[in-house]
Amino acid sequence: MDQKLTVLLKDNPKVIEQKKLLTLVEEDPKLVTKKHTLSVLAEDEPGVLTRIAGLLARRGCNIESLAIGPSEMKGIARITLVLPGTSASVTQIIKQLYKIINVLKIDDVTFIPCVERELMLLKIRTSTETRPEIIELATVFRAKVVDIAEESLTLEIVGDSGKVVVIEQLMQKFEILEMVKTGKISLMRDSKINSEYLRNISLQTYAL
Repeated sequence: MDQKLTVLLKDNPKVIEQKKLLTLVEEDPKLVTKKHTLSVLAEDEPGVLTRIAGLLARRGCNIESLAIGPSEMKGIARITLVLPGTSASVTQIIKQLYKIINVLKIDDVTFIPCVERELMLLKIRTSTETRPEIIELATVFRAKVVDIAEESLTLEIVGDSGKVVVIEQLMQKFEILEMVKTGKISLMRDSKINSEYLRNISLQTYAL
């Protein structure tokens, strides 16, 4: 690069500011954008989910995954949200969600050991030649064959996000006719076992 241009870039205020920002991001994990998992307890009443989704939409927050169902308490629903953001921005979103009168409790379980599960149903086009290979792959991933037709096969896959993504990618070599996924659900581990460690061990097992 031309020496004069190098000097200009070095002294350019915008370049200096960008370097400062990069340094701050490296030093402060709160500035790093990643997927956050929120576990929300709310009164099971009509319109609660609409109000939550509306608040997130107004803040320009993209919901990557959402699952809702009854909790262990009568009349209380548990909502699991997965959304991207920095720790700082997600903290602000949590403060806003608490302003919704029906919201009772919110936990950001992103960095907490949790049991996490998703469900995926895959309908795959099969033939006499491909069916054995698909069933063999399903067996490796402990997926269930829940329907078999003359030209298709439907699999049920239950596991963490990593397992679901891996088997979906492996099945791309065949023709996927239909696919549906639930949102992620999670519960904190009382055992405090490191979930990330278990996930890595699981993925290594599948790879073998």
